[in-house]
Amino acid sequence: MVTRIVPWVSGAVYGIVLLAGLYPVFAGLGPANAARLAGFVAGIGALFVLEAVERRVARTPVAFLAGRLVLFFAVAALDESGLSRVLFVLVPFAAYLTFGRAAGLVLGGLCLVLLVGGFAVWVPGWYTDTSYVSDVLMFTVGLVLALAMADVAVRERRAASRVAELSAEAERNRLARDIHDSLGHHLTAVSIQLEKVAAFADRDPGVAGQALADARRSVGHALEDVRTSVGTLRGGGRSLSAALTELGVALDVHGEEPALDPATVTTLYRAAQEAVTNARRHGGAAQVRVSVTFGAVTSLVVTDDGRGFDTGAPRSGFGLLSLRERTALVGGTVTVDSEPGTGTRVTVTVP
Repeated sequence: MVTRIVPWVSGAVYGIVLLAGLYPVFAGLGPANAARLAGFVAGIGALFVLEAVERRVARTPVAFLAGRLVLFFAVAALDESGLSRVLFVLVPFAAYLTFGRAAGLVLGGLCLVLLVGGFAVWVPGWYTDTSYVSDVLMFTVGLVLALAMADVAVRERRAASRVAELSAEAERNRLARDIHDSLGHHLTAVSIQLEKVAAFADRDPGVAGQALADARRSVGHALEDVRTSVGTLRGGGRSLSAALTELGVALDVHGEEPALDPATVTTLYRAAQEAVTNARRHGGAAQVRVSVTFGAVTSLVVTDDGRGFDTGAPRSGFGLLSLRERTALVGGTVTVDSEPGTGTRVTVTVP
C-alpha cells in the first residue's frame, strides 16, 4: 500500500512559496522580470495540477516523484527570491512515504548536498555569510521535521493495519463463540431428543413421537436464533427476557428490564445458553433454572442439579473459556461455583 503526501501539506507549501515569490512584486521592492515571474507562477500551477492528477491515479509513484523533482528545479531556477528551495523538503518526505525510510534518508541527504554544493559553486565564501549559513541550517531543520512527520505517518498506517488485523481476529473469535454457544446448544438438544426417540421407538411410540417433535422444535429454535443473531448485528434484536424464555428452562425475572444494548443482550443470552448446554450435556442435570436480576448491574444466574465438577481441575473444550471471553468484551465477570455431586451455579454480572 502506497502512502502519499496529505493533499493539504503539499498544497500549503506550494501556496506559501507562491506568495513568497510574488511578495517583492506586490510590495514594490524592485522591478521584476516578467518572463521569469510568469514561468515561476506557471511552475507552481503545474505542481498543483500534478498533485490533483496523482490523487486520481493509483500507479506510477516513481513517475510522479520524478515529475515533482523536475518542477521543483524549474521553479527554483525561476524564483528570484530564492525562497522556493523549501520545496525540496517535500522530496524526502514523499520518498519516505512511498518507498520507505532508506529512500527518504538518502534523498534528504542528497537535497542537502545539492544545496550546499550550489552555494559552493555560485556563492564563493558562502560559509562566511550568516544569511547563507542560516539558510542551510533552516533547510536542515526542515528536512528533519519532514522525515519525522513521514515516520509518524508510516507508523500510524502500520498501527491502523494492525488494528484491522486484530479486529478481523476478534471477529473470527466472535463467530467461533457464536457457533459454539448457539449451534452447540441446539445440536445438544436435538441429539438428546433423537436418542430418546431411538430408546422409546419400540417401547412407547407416544414418548418417541413427543421427543421427535421436541427435536423439530429445537431445530426451529436454532433457525430463529441465527436470525436473531443477524438482527442483532444489524442493530435490531429482542429483549433479554424474551430471548431467555426460548431456552426451555425455568426462568425467574426480577426487576424491570432496562434498554440494554444489543451486545449485552447477546452476551447474557449466550452465557445462559452455554450454562444450560453444559448442565445438560456434561452435568446430566434434571432441572435447570435461570434467574436474571435487573438493577444497577444486570446479574444472570444459572443453577442446575447435575453431578457438578471440580472447578480447579483442568478442563478441555471451549465452553467456559468462550463464556468468559464474551463477557469480558462488555466489561462483565463470570463466577462458576461447583463441586462434585452438588450441581453447578454460574453467575454472570454485566454493568
